[in-house]
Amino acid sequence: MARPLLTVILAAGKGTRMRSALPKVLHRIAGRSMLGHVLALANGVGGDKLAVVVGPGMDAVRTDALAAAPGADVFVQENQLGTADAVLAAREAIASHRGDLLVLFADTPLITAETVKALLGELERGASIAVLGFEARDPGAYGRLLTAEDGTLVAIREAKDATEAERAVRLCNSGVMAFRLDEPLAVLDEIGNANAKGEYYLTDAVELVRKRGGRGAVVVCDEDEVLGVNSRRELAKAEAIWQRRARNKVMDEGVTLIAPDTVWLSFDTVIGRDVVVEPNVFFGPGVSVDECAEIKANSYFEGARIGEGARIGPFARLRPGAVLGRDVHVGNFVEVKNVAMADGAKANHLSYLGDGTVGAKANIGAGTIFCNYDGFFKHKTEIGAGAFVGSNSSLVAPLKIGAGAYIGSGSVITKDVAADALALERSDQDVRPGWAEKFRTMMARRKAAAGK
Repeated sequence: MARPLLTVILAAGKGTRMRSALPKVLHRIAGRSMLGHVLALANGVGGDKLAVVVGPGMDAVRTDALAAAPGADVFVQENQLGTADAVLAAREAIASHRGDLLVLFADTPLITAETVKALLGELERGASIAVLGFEARDPGAYGRLLTAEDGTLVAIREAKDATEAERAVRLCNSGVMAFRLDEPLAVLDEIGNANAKGEYYLTDAVELVRKRGGRGAVVVCDEDEVLGVNSRRELAKAEAIWQRRARNKVMDEGVTLIAPDTVWLSFDTVIGRDVVVEPNVFFGPGVSVDECAEIKANSYFEGARIGEGARIGPFARLRPGAVLGRDVHVGNFVEVKNVAMADGAKANHLSYLGDGTVGAKANIGAGTIFCNYDGFFKHKTEIGAGAFVGSNSSLVAPLKIGAGAYIGSGSVITKDVAADALALERSDQDVRPGWAEKFRTMMARRKAAAGK
């Protein structure tokens, strides 16, 4: 039976190669910070306690951690003297815990729950320490995993401390480890700093555990899964890997992506079966799409709900609070923000709908604007079921247009309109017969006189 699990996430790295004022682990992949991805992983593998280790002055990292995992304990690694020193910053949490210990890194956001469960499974099979490794295409500066003939883990050797024969090993250390020890602090406290960097390496725990009679194990995963992000280039690479996984997942679940590499998803995107997504569509955080909807090219969504059978785009923008019912049409160059559109409502061309409601089967004509902001406050426009708003209308909120009402094209509507009424606001049309011909004749004479 699995024992209680304490997960320690190391998030203290400054990430100077990112060239950013933002702490490295707060840079985002698919709309979520790298730390947020790892916290979600920790929650997904069933941990009982969660500890996050941050660097001095990293208040933004603390805030992000507690927003994603309110029950986490946050500790500060004051001196940053290596990975073992970082884990020991969470000494209080480790000392009070009786169970397994899992160490994750906040700048390694692509590890899957299945891989971590395989790592913890090695503890169930009798290992005292289990390490996540990978076959490196270029082992370079990675620590090497040294194994016995039976595959058990003997030691981890940092590249700078390795012999020539050890550097030839291609099985490398990801840093992710799981422990099943009666006294983990006794092992961690025994780690010294007699190495090329003078730091306290968590990797030394393998040999110390073996000296105490424990067995080491290795779980091997794909190298891309343990990509550590330390630069903007690596951040872009991690984003590409995450997106490829997410696209494959939604396609496997019954979604058609016509040009998958041009569709961008967020960590919480939900897309129903038989949805068709055309090229160049961006799903920001907080978007769900129900079954059989059609998402046309070059559209951008965030914080929006799209109902079953809806047709959106091309070139549509849905902003937070857009809630579209069944069979809603939102067409080209239409922007919707904080508006609920009931079943069958349509806004097919060149409109801005901000703050309000649109009733079932209402029609919003081209060029319609919800004038929702007076420079100080936002106001609502409410359009009743079956209403018809003519093209190029400005609806000045707060405003209510009743069910079945008609708004004449080109109107500026400032007062409520009753159900089934016609509202028309236009200046009288002035027609002057023959004026255009006289004007052209006059202007031609002037142009000739000017020698042009």
